[in-house]
Amino acid sequence: MEEQDPHRRAVRYRLDRLAERDAGGPPRGDAHAGADADTVTDAGSGSPDPGEETAPPGPRPPSMAARGAFADELVRQAMLRGEFDDLPLTGKPIPGLTGRHDPDWWLKAFIEREQITGVLPEALQLRKDDAALDDRLDAEHREEAVREILEEFNARVVEARRQLLGGPPVVTPTRDVDREVDRWRERRRVRAAAATDHPASRPATERTPWWRRSAGRTRRPEG
Repeated sequence: MEEQDPHRRAVRYRLDRLAERDAGGPPRGDAHAGADADTVTDAGSGSPDPGEETAPPGPRPPSMAARGAFADELVRQAMLRGEFDDLPLTGKPIPGLTGRHDPDWWLKAFIEREQITGVLPEALQLRKDDAALDDRLDAEHREEAVREILEEFNARVVEARRQLLGGPPVVTPTRDVDREVDRWRERRRVRAAAATDHPASRPATERTPWWRRSAGRTRRPEG
């Protein structure tokens, strides 16, 4: 059954031509043209000049229409295989199209995608650490550890401001140690009160120890 899709016919024609060229035979449609050319040469004024070299005709490059049809067919087959289904950015704006060129866009995107830490410029690393500082403090149980973390963070901010190595500016502020300690205490108090009011982790009824259950089973009624 002859294919009705013009794109598929174009692709099939292109593949047949490439196969014939690889096999070493003349492409279809060129054999008759070569025979006609030999007939015209024989019917001319005489044989060609022996010293004149005739270069064999090379394969014709595919037309732009054939190339476009071939590309369309590849895309259509990929769509049938489902290779364009459920892409990560389906229905979402393409990230990074802000109108401003950032020469480090690929590096920043790679670091964010792979969750790589420790390789950012200090100004950017400080912004990231500042956003997660409260969660880091809440994981500590001693006030001394909280103060050490805050003092270390402030020292990093001050040191980054002194460096003149270029890069993004340092806009992260230092933290007031006493104020942050008070906030840490308040968050702990709120969490403790919430755990007391809503003891979700505790069982509804406490289980009776095994020795009491054993004593209850062996105790005989008085009579």
